[in-house]
Amino acid sequence: MDTSRSLRRSVVSATGVVSVLFLSTGLHAQIVDSSAVNGNDSLALQERLPIFTVTTVDLESELGSQDISGILQSSRDVYSQAAGLNFGPARYRIRGLDGENTTVMINGVAVNDPEAGWATWSQWGGLNDVTRYMEIRTGNSGSRLGFAGIGGYSGINARASDQRRGTRVSYALSNRAYDHRVMATHSTGMMKNGWSVSASGSWRYATQGYTEGTTFDAYAYFLSVEKKFNAKHSLGFVGFGAPVTQGRQGLAVQEAYDLSGTNYYNPNWGLQAGEKRNARISVDHKPMFLLSHYFTPKEGTEWITSLYYTFGRDGQTSLNWYDAKDPRPDYYRYLPSYYEDTDPAMAAQLASAWENGSAGQIDWDQLYFANGKNLFSVVDADGTAGNTVTGNRSKYIVEDMRSDPRRFGLNSVWSNAMNETYHLSIGLSAHDHVTHNYKVISDLLGGDFWVDVDQFAEQDFLDPSVAQNDLNTTNRVITEDERFGYDYDMHVRMGQAFAQVEGNWQRVEAYAAGQVGVQSFWRDGLMRNGRFPDSSFGPSEKQNFLHYGIKAGATYKINGRHFITANGAYLTRPPLARFAYISPRTRDAVVPGLQLEKVASADLNYVVRSPRVKGRATVYIANIQDQVWSRSFYHDDYRTLVNYTMRGVDQSHMGVEFGTEVKVTPTISTSIVYGTGQFLYTSRPLATITRDNSSEVFATDRKIYWQNYRVGGMPQTAGSLSVRYNSPKFWFISITGNYFADIYLDPNPDRRSAEALDGFVVEDPQWDALLEQTQLDNAFTLDAFGGKSWMFKRKYRLALNVSVSNLLNNQEFTVGGFEQLRYDRQELDRFPPKVSYLFGRTYFIMLSFGF
Repeated sequence: MDTSRSLRRSVVSATGVVSVLFLSTGLHAQIVDSSAVNGNDSLALQERLPIFTVTTVDLESELGSQDISGILQSSRDVYSQAAGLNFGPARYRIRGLDGENTTVMINGVAVNDPEAGWATWSQWGGLNDVTRYMEIRTGNSGSRLGFAGIGGYSGINARASDQRRGTRVSYALSNRAYDHRVMATHSTGMMKNGWSVSASGSWRYATQGYTEGTTFDAYAYFLSVEKKFNAKHSLGFVGFGAPVTQGRQGLAVQEAYDLSGTNYYNPNWGLQAGEKRNARISVDHKPMFLLSHYFTPKEGTEWITSLYYTFGRDGQTSLNWYDAKDPRPDYYRYLPSYYEDTDPAMAAQLASAWENGSAGQIDWDQLYFANGKNLFSVVDADGTAGNTVTGNRSKYIVEDMRSDPRRFGLNSVWSNAMNETYHLSIGLSAHDHVTHNYKVISDLLGGDFWVDVDQFAEQDFLDPSVAQNDLNTTNRVITEDERFGYDYDMHVRMGQAFAQVEGNWQRVEAYAAGQVGVQSFWRDGLMRNGRFPDSSFGPSEKQNFLHYGIKAGATYKINGRHFITANGAYLTRPPLARFAYISPRTRDAVVPGLQLEKVASADLNYVVRSPRVKGRATVYIANIQDQVWSRSFYHDDYRTLVNYTMRGVDQSHMGVEFGTEVKVTPTISTSIVYGTGQFLYTSRPLATITRDNSSEVFATDRKIYWQNYRVGGMPQTAGSLSVRYNSPKFWFISITGNYFADIYLDPNPDRRSAEALDGFVVEDPQWDALLEQTQLDNAFTLDAFGGKSWMFKRKYRLALNVSVSNLLNNQEFTVGGFEQLRYDRQELDRFPPKVSYLFGRTYFIMLSFGF
């Protein structure tokens, strides 16, 4: 791989994977714990990838006297299952869409983060037994639960009476993100006294995951209780949570991988007193509680109303330093390439240190040593005249960057079968969300205190008040577990109403749906920043938006085995609050010209369902306009965080999907899946560039020439071929080959500007280097999956399942990373991309016992 290539951070979208082809059918699906499937993704805990297994659904009661049976009466969508299970480790996204385009619901309540847009699947990670059954649709679709995005929706059913009755205990052994998993679940079903209870719990653990220096310690708990008072009224409670503590894998430049001799080098850890310690520890725990009333006044009519509350913590630690050398072992000035032209001897010395292991990891002992030799006195500490604090001022600390949410809301949906032909659904929802964003000191690393000032502003301005992070308490002396740096709340308040009507005739089914919503968001600063004293403290101006959406679709039943479906949607949506502010850490300034995003999408599908052949072919298009793009990066020349925001970012996604499964014999089946698309940026957005330690604006309305660049961070072409053998003696084995191509690096926007090319001519080598979009190498992987089950006394079931991923141990497949926004126009290789690689050969072995 060319080390000048760059790859934008990409998160595998947690989209549903069953095509919307039949409105009135709920689908059952199974989620496999993605931390076991794709643990090398440093964002795996933030975005869970659902893996689906759809069971046969009995449609007789829903189809009535129709002569032609429904399209989903038999089995699953082949393409979507492969996209989730086989393509997921390569960060494939169905139709190239990000997570904010897919709605995730639990008991009808949308659980997408209102501030960021996507759903955090780790919030219920480790609860596979009780979240496996859900209604899932991919792409444009109707839903009786709510108005979903163009990526579709996943609806988890956590109702106690709907959980499968019985007890299940399992143990899993793996070499991925964790080594061990224990899980137990018991569900009573509806008992004679009208009560039903379902409880589940799990523990996942690893002292070291696949990558050196990573750790994993996660618990999960679930309780669902329901009381059926009579035929019309039931009341249900659901509570769950999944506390996770994980030592993270960091991304690195290719030079660091080469020097360390492995593509799984991790710069986040080092030795402290001979023990491994990771500087990037994430701690996540956001429990959720729902209280639902189920009202069935008559057959065919249901009214479900839910109240919910969720809260918790979401934090990740990192190193911070004051008036000291950068402690990161892969800092670009610590790499041999930095000295190759100016000091070859130093370059050779650094290369030797990396190769013999004396460089490349965090030197924790040195950090403690530096903190113990820095006696310092703080005058007028904590804003109190005459108060002097003396001690060892830490040069290095471990800080914990927190984003702690709390949200409550109401969701109510009325669903009514008006007659044998028409069905009507109407829903209302309201949500109030607050995320508390701040930093605390996790470890002073042997020092006595930290002073809450911006060291870079301290050096750049004569007025000492400018350097204060909080003018309300100047010269604050900070010890462990105290807040510093920044402290603010991000508020999002929203409400929606939707309606959907469905029609069902002998050869045609159709639906039409609409939504209207309001949303407000604002920042409430809890510190008065010295660089921005008038725009950092207190509530900001509210950003208010009125948005709407419409969608429609139809299924034409050629006969009982062949179907044609079409869907279309147009909607507007507010910009995401997380990306709407130029630098929410320091001030309340928003990206200039905020406006509603516009989204349009359509698809056309041909589906066949026969006893021997099942398949789908789809063509689709989706356009998203007026998006906001926001990133921040540290620039050591400016000695601060630089904020890069763009408005007017447009994208176009078009492509085809094909999947078929053929039953060759009663025991052998094969499936072929192929998807390819062209996912492009289609506009020339305007950029605003600022920095945190000054009110200086580097650029306003800088035109970025992104038009016709590929959207990066995923394969735009993927295919698989699978052969499966099902033995009559209750065992099976399958082999799957996967191919990935058209993998592009998301373009650094500033390199595609007139300012970046200033002074160059077309013949200069820098011209093409700055503008050309890099394409990563294609890749092939091979996976195997097998299992065996035993039944005892027609009641007890023992099952063994084994999966081996990347059977050929391909360790050269680059699957993630990002292009550093800082770049050198004359020497692009000075700041190459940071990337990550697909894990080599991994396994997951699970033994389960149920009755």
